[in-house]
Amino acid sequence: MFNDEHFGMKEKDIEHFLDVTKFKTVDSIQFGRHYQEVWYFTPLPHEFHVQCLYICDFCLHFCVSKKELARHTEKCAVRAPPGDEIYREGTPGVNEIAFFEVNGSAQETYCENLTYISRMFLEHKNLVDYIAVFFFYVLCEVKEDGYHVVGYFSKEKNSESERNLSCILTLPFCQRTGYGKLLIDMSYALSIIEGRPGSPEKPLSDLGQMAYVKYWTRQIVDQLLDYKHDAITFE
Repeated sequence: MFNDEHFGMKEKDIEHFLDVTKFKTVDSIQFGRHYQEVWYFTPLPHEFHVQCLYICDFCLHFCVSKKELARHTEKCAVRAPPGDEIYREGTPGVNEIAFFEVNGSAQETYCENLTYISRMFLEHKNLVDYIAVFFFYVLCEVKEDGYHVVGYFSKEKNSESERNLSCILTLPFCQRTGYGKLLIDMSYALSIIEGRPGSPEKPLSDLGQMAYVKYWTRQIVDQLLDYKHDAITFE
């Protein structure tokens, strides 16, 4: 009776249906010493359609087998993201972290692989955007053998809409460690340095929404606890 095969479905519902019914191109990843099941379909190049994708957690090189990763590891001299270290804190050898600013136009392969990894765990991550127009702020744990990536956020170099963050990801095996708060903190710190207000790109992912609600709830509570006057009103 109806020629429209999607009769009764809204466009957003159709997009969601098509996303969740796609076969995952890779089932899991081995990222350094961490093994993690992939959550969502990722449009990886065909040569990387494997059950488990092995990733060097220093240079983000993709390998299709343990043997290939072992060969790569023997030759790989990279020990940090290919950008400028802009921040460091913590006790050396204990809980030290560092931020690197990576230029998308200068390090396209590294940043492209970073976006592929984020798409594995962010359902609506957009891979169409031109990588060259973004800076990538990569958060790392500092270990004796180098800088291990735990998360990142991207930011447009020249955003007319004053967005201070485009995409944010804490790797699943590094969540619930406070790294999400650090990433958001850095995005606002950069806005302060630039002397202009900023906010994340909308709409936020489900995980992003949770992270920002938790972040701003904590900020408001801290302000209230530090309030020194006798009374306070909503005004």
